[in-house]
Amino acid sequence: MIDPDVARLVRGVLWPGFLGRTAPDWLLRELDGGLAGVVYFGQNLSSDPAEVAALSAELRDHRPEILIGVDEEGGNVSRLEAQTGSTLPGHAQLGALDDVETTRAVGAALAERLRAAGANVALAPVADVNTNPANPVIGVRSFGPTADLVSRHVAAMVDGLQAGGVAACVKHYPGHGDTASDSHLDLPRIDLDLAELEAEHLPPFDAAIAAGVASVMTAHIVVPAFGDAPATLNPIPLRRLRESGFDGVIISDALDMAAIRSTTGSGRGAVLALEAGVDLLCIGNPSNLGPKQGATTDEDDYLEVFEAVCAAVADGELDRAIVERAAARVAWLARSVSPSTGSGTGASVPEPSAVPELVEGRFSDAIRRVVRVRGDVAITASAITLVDLRDRPTFAVASAHDPFAESLAERFDVTRLAAGPSLRTPGPDAEAPASDELTLLLETIPADDGVVLLADRLGDDTPQRLAVDRVALVRPDAVVVSVGLPLADDAVLPLPVIDTLAASRASADRVTELLAAASTAAPTHHLHDQHHRNGS
Repeated sequence: MIDPDVARLVRGVLWPGFLGRTAPDWLLRELDGGLAGVVYFGQNLSSDPAEVAALSAELRDHRPEILIGVDEEGGNVSRLEAQTGSTLPGHAQLGALDDVETTRAVGAALAERLRAAGANVALAPVADVNTNPANPVIGVRSFGPTADLVSRHVAAMVDGLQAGGVAACVKHYPGHGDTASDSHLDLPRIDLDLAELEAEHLPPFDAAIAAGVASVMTAHIVVPAFGDAPATLNPIPLRRLRESGFDGVIISDALDMAAIRSTTGSGRGAVLALEAGVDLLCIGNPSNLGPKQGATTDEDDYLEVFEAVCAAVADGELDRAIVERAAARVAWLARSVSPSTGSGTGASVPEPSAVPELVEGRFSDAIRRVVRVRGDVAITASAITLVDLRDRPTFAVASAHDPFAESLAERFDVTRLAAGPSLRTPGPDAEAPASDELTLLLETIPADDGVVLLADRLGDDTPQRLAVDRVALVRPDAVVVSVGLPLADDAVLPLPVIDTLAASRASADRVTELLAAASTAAPTHHLHDQHHRNGS
C-alpha cells in the first residue's frame, strides 16, 4: 500500500503522455491526486482547435495549476499541425535567414498557438549545435552548426515564447548536436573533451539562461567528460547547469526512449534522474512502440515510473527531500503559467504581452528568402510523380504525413511513390544501372509526367545521393527537393535541386510555387498515393 502523502508528492513530478484524443479515466484520477500535468503528442490532437481547447479545459478542471506541454518547434516537428505540416519556419530556416526579430516573432506565434490549444509549455527551442552532418535526429531541427548562431536564435525564441505567456523548454542539455545515433533508438555517446563541450555546445544553453528560460530538458547522451552515465541520470552535468545560474525546472527527455528504457528501464531511470537533479519526469509518448513493441498501455507506462519512485521514497533509497524540492520547482512553474494565477506569484514567465503584429505573409516571405534553387528547374508537365527517397520519419518528427504531395496536388496531378530501401541502395547490379530496381520503377512512370525526388540526406555516397545519380541517367529532367541539411556550396549534383531546410507545409508551398512558375501546363488537382511493394 502506497502512503497517500508519498503518492501525492510523487505525482507532482510526473509528466505522462496518454493515448487518444479524449482524457482516459486513469489520467483524470491522477490529476485529481496531484499529477503535474500531461504532454500532448500528435496522436492526441485533432485538427479542430476547438476540440483541443476543450480537452485542455477538461484537464484543467481536474487540475487548475496544470502543466500542458507540446513538442512544437515549427519546421519538421509539429504536434499542433501534425496532420498538415507546420506553417511556421523551422530552426534551420531561421538560422539561414539569421534575423533574430523573425525568430522572436516565430516564438510569439508558437506561444499564441499553444495558448489557443490550452497548453502552457513549449518543448522548444532546440539549443543543440549540429556539428555532425550525419546526426540522425537533430539536423534541420538545429539553428545551425556554430555556437554563436544558435545562441542568438535560442535567446530570441525564448523571448518570443515567454513574452507570449508560454514557458520555453530548451533542449537537449548538454547538447545533442554531435551525436551519430538517435537516443530514441540507442544510447548515443559524444567523445568531446570538456573544453570542446564548453566552447561548442554549452553556450546556447547559457544564452537561454541569460534570457530567463523557464525550463531545460536533458539529453539521454553519454559524455565521457562527465562520466559513464547519460546526462539525464548524471549529477555532474546537471550540477554544472545549476552552477551556470539556472534556477528553473529541469525536465527529463522522455523516459520511454530506448536510451533509458533499454538500459536502466523507465522506473529505475526515473529514480536515478531525480537523484541526479531532474525536477520533472517526462514519461513519453505511449503510441511509440519502442523496446516494449507496443506491449504496454499508457497507464502501464505511467505506473511503471510512479510505483518505482514511490517505492524508492518509501524504502529510503531516494531522499524524500529531493522529491520535495523538485515538486516545489514544478509547482512554481505551474503557478507561473496558469491562467487563474498569472504572474502574481513572482515567477519569471509573464502573462502574455501583445503579440507583435505579424505582417501577413511575413513567414512565407522568410521561407522564400532561404529556399535555394540550384540549377535550372523546369517542370513543364501538368502531372508529377513524386518519389520519396527518405527513410521513415524519426520518433522526434513522428508524423508520416507528406505535405509536399498535398501542396503539389493543389497545382498538379500528383502520384506519390514511397520508395523502400531497395530503391535507395544499389543491389548486385549497381554497376549496370539500366537493370536496377529503381530504374525499372522509373520506366513505369509516364514519359510526359514530371519527376520530383524528395530527399533529406544527399551527402556524398549516401544511399539517397546514389539513387539521385541513377535517376539522372534515366530521367535527366527530374528535380530534387532536399529537405535536409543544405548541400555544400561546391556540391555538384546531376539534377537541379531545391534546398528547403525543412519538411513542412510552408516549405512545400514554396516548392509548389517554384514548380508552378516553371510549368506551362494547365493546372490539375489530384493526388494518387501509391506505395512501391518494397516501400516504407
